[in-house]
Amino acid sequence: MHTQNLIIGFGKAGKTLAADLANHGQSVVLVEQNDQMYGGTCINIGCIPSKKLLVEGAKQHDFQAAMQAKNNLIPKLRAANFAKLDNMANVQVIHAQAQFQDEHTVILRGAQGEQTIRAERIFINTGATSNPLNVAGADHPRVHYSTEMLSLAERPERLVIIGGGYISLEFAFMYQQFGSQVTILDNSPVFLPREDRDIAEEMLRVLNSRQINVVQSIAINAFAEQGDGVVVQTNQGDFAADAVLVAIGRQPNTAALALENAGIATTERGFIATDAQCRVLGKDHIWAMGDVAGSPMFTYISLDDYRIVRDQLLGNGTRSRNDRATFPTTTFTEPPLSHIGMTETAAAQSGRSYKVLKLKTEAIPKAKILGQTDGLLKAIVDSESGEILGVTLFCAESHEIINLFKMAIDHKIPASYIKNQIFTHPTIAEGLNDLFAAA
Repeated sequence: MHTQNLIIGFGKAGKTLAADLANHGQSVVLVEQNDQMYGGTCINIGCIPSKKLLVEGAKQHDFQAAMQAKNNLIPKLRAANFAKLDNMANVQVIHAQAQFQDEHTVILRGAQGEQTIRAERIFINTGATSNPLNVAGADHPRVHYSTEMLSLAERPERLVIIGGGYISLEFAFMYQQFGSQVTILDNSPVFLPREDRDIAEEMLRVLNSRQINVVQSIAINAFAEQGDGVVVQTNQGDFAADAVLVAIGRQPNTAALALENAGIATTERGFIATDAQCRVLGKDHIWAMGDVAGSPMFTYISLDDYRIVRDQLLGNGTRSRNDRATFPTTTFTEPPLSHIGMTETAAAQSGRSYKVLKLKTEAIPKAKILGQTDGLLKAIVDSESGEILGVTLFCAESHEIINLFKMAIDHKIPASYIKNQIFTHPTIAEGLNDLFAAA
């Protein structure tokens, strides 16, 4: 079989590119090895199911009802994603495992047997998977990774989470809402090392107020059976659990692709090596997008990788990863933690003159109305120009508000503009007037 475009992986970038190329009259073959992953990580085992469970948990605290609501939603989204492409005249979706034979040829192995595809252009969008924890007993049936934690049959009374990162925090708040006793075991001596200490300390205070215990400087030695549960054996003693979540980072899904057959280079961490236009190094006809290419692991960044590739194929070729030096992020804790730009620590290291602006969430009337007064708002402003260098919002609705500062930073809108902006009332956003009052 021959095609103009072969896309390996039905993720955000891959599916969007497939539809775009097909709409421009080009032939596309899209290959996905897992028929439960049409639409990619976000829809099936990432953003959407986790946020659905967080929302349902906040509403009703009923684990079984929340799981059922999530289970009702995800298959519909998956089916809609599949149908959108499968019904397009120029797209063929194939359920199979892809393996490179050479730089233009890929062997597909699936239920229908084996076939070979030769493609003029190839796009890799296979995503990432959880890093395994290689200690004795890690194959215990009660030791899970994030995918399984989104589909547990029963709520664990005691949940131990290994890893102190942002995924760990989201699951900690999620299961605490359902009534689980949650303990986070973090190998780092510093809690949330990428955050300023005042933000990290406020997060830790909120965790402790929810009876979520955080233990630092932990080394995991082994897992052992204990009745119907499991014991996590560490350098600081044993922790008994009904379920364990291992959340120690993610690695690229490349093992089955035989990248070496196509001469595709990888980085030290195993991600596909690409240039600023997402093109595989040394290969003018192969691109890698999203998590597998080492891009920041957010579905909206995968979408932006698509835009960069699209601009080369169908646009003027000016877009690159360098265009997104600053972008917002959110960790969906309670309240959510959102950030863009410089932290205070980074500003101090930059050597420039700056001022720090802070506001406690409890000072905002809407926060009192919502009964969500935990948190802290913080901004870093250039002392000379008034330019907004960075913003951290640990407060209710921060996941919506932080997007304003992407535009503010990109267009160098000064802090004084936010200070004097007219916001509706009562809203969390109007708290920005007070946050920037001293700008």
